[in-house]
Amino acid sequence: MLVAIAAFPRMTALDAVGPYEVLQRLPALEVVFVGERRGEVRTENGFLGLTVDATYAEVPAPDVVVVPGGVGTRAQLDGGALLDWTRETYAGTRFTTSVCTGSLILAAAGLLDGLEATTHWSAVDTLAELGAKPVTRRVVEHPGRRLVVAAGVSAGIDMALRLAELLVDTTAAKAAQTLIEYDPEPPFDAGHPSKVDAQVMARVDEYRALRA
Repeated sequence: MLVAIAAFPRMTALDAVGPYEVLQRLPALEVVFVGERRGEVRTENGFLGLTVDATYAEVPAPDVVVVPGGVGTRAQLDGGALLDWTRETYAGTRFTTSVCTGSLILAAAGLLDGLEATTHWSAVDTLAELGAKPVTRRVVEHPGRRLVVAAGVSAGIDMALRLAELLVDTTAAKAAQTLIEYDPEPPFDAGHPSKVDAQVMARVDEYRALRA
């Protein structure tokens, strides 16, 4: 089975690399990074580059699509190669998935109209404007529509583990989780704005402004 992970300028690296680390562990799956053109794309802060090994045109019928998020999604919402490819491949995929604001791409492609979906907390309003029904769950599945949508950044690992179970079996998913030692015990319970105080949110706003 071929898993195609979209790569585009100013994407969030972990949105792609998290699912990659899970899915590439499974012998039944082949993972390829696809984009508008071959070569390097720089992630959202410009510090890290990822390599596109195949163009969208070269991967017209993947079994699984993973669309990451990041600041760069906003430039994709009005149309273009990523939006077209997401829409066109959907008919033949076993699953089309997203991480973080990658759900905005799925919504803009018309795949989430009227459906519950999740995204990064900062993009909830935009997701609603694009026709989805935002919820705060970490992973949202629509089995009948072959869609799996994950919330912000680290939730992509959870989504990929669930995807491993759906594509192979529960043992495979657990084996992948063991291989990557995904056994989180975060030092702070601060993973959502609802869990932090105004001082933390002020710092969040400061940091976001620097990366806008």
